[in-house]
Parts: sequence; structure tokens; C-alpha cells
Amino acid sequence: MADPTPVIDDLRAESEELDLLVAELSPAQWTLPTAAPGWSVAHQVAHLAWTDRSALLAATDADGFRALVEKALAAPDSFVDEGAEEGSRLSPVDLLAAWRTGRAGLDRALRTAPPDARFPWYGPPMSVASMATARLMETWAHGLDIADALGVVRTPTDRLRHVARLGIRTRDFAHTVHGLTPPADDFRIELTAPSGEVWAYGPEGAPQRVTGPALDFCLLVTQRAHRADLALTAVGPDADRWLDIAQAFAGPPGAGRRPKGDTR
Repeated sequence: MADPTPVIDDLRAESEELDLLVAELSPAQWTLPTAAPGWSVAHQVAHLAWTDRSALLAATDADGFRALVEKALAAPDSFVDEGAEEGSRLSPVDLLAAWRTGRAGLDRALRTAPPDARFPWYGPPMSVASMATARLMETWAHGLDIADALGVVRTPTDRLRHVARLGIRTRDFAHTVHGLTPPADDFRIELTAPSGEVWAYGPEGAPQRVTGPALDFCLLVTQRAHRADLALTAVGPDADRWLDIAQAFAGPPGAGRRPKGDTR
């Protein structure tokens, strides 16, 4: 079994980079609206803190996490928003402290768990590496929302490898949540990393292919940009359809982002 330490290390680095971005914000900046309807910068950080606490509970207290799932099932349409809203009402100092405490606890739990451990989650159980990957994906994606609200351009790193892999692994899931039958064959995915390295996945001779910048692929599967604004190329009808529905996150299909210039 692969050592999960590298992705745990990258999750820590991604979180620390975002922490540096928000640590010195003014009270007014915490209230700036983000691209997520109704969510301010504070809501975004509160959501990360809430999800880190949920993941920590899943890793350390299965019964406690089961109670959290039952609460979610009782209010499936509002559970996530309620968690973000509650956290957003904290002072910036208290919100930052809660986020830092939760993610530090999760870091310790993931590092000390047996590598073959599996944790309960809102969908299928997750391995140590999968839990860290999912948290990295969310931290990066919500960090983008925050950076956009602040007018800051974040430099992409090769930590995106984990987000890209998750986006590829969730190909069949994306079809299923749209009521579609997943393709029977693997695709060939070739992505150019921020470092210039090419990340390749799937059979080299596969007729269904996706190529382009890794950053753009990650923006697509986290639904942080519309496909029309990204330099991704699909070859084959199945690959083309996938790029219209791809999502790396759990839950129902997201609304996605409108193309640039679309003010509807």
C-alpha cells in the first residue's frame, strides 16, 4: 500500500499557504462576497474548518461521526450552508483559531492512523490517502474562491497532482450522479503540470483522450471555471461528454460557473 505521507504533507502545505493569505485580513475583507452565492470569505474559511472537524471526527470517533451523518440526512439541502453560516458569525480571530485547531488535529490523526485504515464518510468509506486528497482538493478550491474575492492570483504548484488524480478517479461518479452510464473503457489523460512535467494516466493508445494544462483540468473538476474558458482538448465523444459533467467533489451535480462575460 502506498505511503500516504506525501499527500498529507501537501495538504498541510496547501492549508498553510491559504492561512498566510487570510491571516492578516481586515474585518471588512472577511465579509467580501465570493463566487459561491451567499458566501463571504468568512463562510469559505468556516466551511473548511467545519469539514476538517467532520473529517477528524470520522478518523477518531465513528459513533460521533454517525450522529453527524444522521443530522445531515435530516436536512440534506441546508446542512453544509448551516455549518458555514454558523462559523462565519465567529470573530476572525476565533474562526482562524478554530480552523487551525481542527486541521492540526486532522493532520495528527491521519499521520498516526494505520496506512490501511478506512474512515466512514458521507459516501463510501475513505482511506487515509483519500481523506487527505479530498481535504486538499477542497482547501485548494475554496482557497481559489477566497483569492478571487481578494483580487489575488495564487501561483499553482505541483500539489495539483492530487486534485487531478481525484478528478480522474471520479469520472464514473460524475456520470452516475447525472443519471448516465459510465464509459466502459479507460481514457488517456495527459496534463501539463505547473512545473512543466507531463502527467499521463490511462492506456497510451486509448481513443478517448483529454489533454491540456493540469491547472485547467483541476479548475474544471472542482467547477471553478467553465469549460469554455479552459484550454482543455477532448478527443472522442465520451471524453467530450465527460468534460461537460466532470466533478471531483461528492454530492449532487454542481451548478458550475458561467463562461466569462456571461452576466445572466
